[in-house]
Amino acid sequence: MQKTNFEISKMDCPSEENLIRMKLDGIPGIKNLDFDIPNRKLSVFHIGQPDQIEKSLQELNLGAHKLSSEPTDQTNFEENSTQKKLLWTVLAINFAFFIIEMTTGLISGSMGLVADSLDMLADSFVYGISLLAVGGTLSRKKSIANLAGYFQIILAVVGFAEVLRRFFMVEELPDFNTMIIISIFALLANAFSLYLLQQSKSKEEAHMKASMIFTSNDVIINLGVITAGLLVNWLNSSKPDLIIGTIVFILVIQGAIRILKVGK
Repeated sequence: MQKTNFEISKMDCPSEENLIRMKLDGIPGIKNLDFDIPNRKLSVFHIGQPDQIEKSLQELNLGAHKLSSEPTDQTNFEENSTQKKLLWTVLAINFAFFIIEMTTGLISGSMGLVADSLDMLADSFVYGISLLAVGGTLSRKKSIANLAGYFQIILAVVGFAEVLRRFFMVEELPDFNTMIIISIFALLANAFSLYLLQQSKSKEEAHMKASMIFTSNDVIINLGVITAGLLVNWLNSSKPDLIIGTIVFILVIQGAIRILKVGK
């Protein structure tokens, strides 16, 4: 058996771990995947050459490149019996905050909250696809991934069009208090989700959890919406909200493209 190590520079949260798992699902010879999210490393235990594995990882555009490959005698791998339960938990958290942020974003007039809600929905798609694909056929997994990816792109494009309309029209200022309060709760939800998912990792990695949480794109987006809310109040302008909304919509589209690549 071979152990091939990869560095994946853009792998910074568990939703990307699930994208990688789905992408590599079905490749013959893979026996186990060992993720180190804080250090952005992946070890693949497999039989045969790693060429197909490397090619599939590179198709996700997550900055993957091979570090080393060597023979290994390891054959026993720890099974994580709680993984499915954890995925259901974080899916529920993300989907609940999609509804909360979408509702409060529309009521408060904040495109930042609306965009962040779609980012939450994107993570829900990834966790949901992972769960639905368990025990299913490869074609089923691809169909679900394609449906989720295209739906996500449509929502992001509609949101981006609304940002453009508001940019050129005179609109009331978004409620900055709602932006800040809801984003703080969303940040805590993201941090809690990441913490739960890391319970499946070894205790030796526990000291890395904080660094992993604060390098997550989801948390950075939450902080961006909070900052935009402060700037809306300070500058008495809706432009900061529209700018952060645009940035997040672009990130959502990039995430959708990655989901579509899983469905190839």
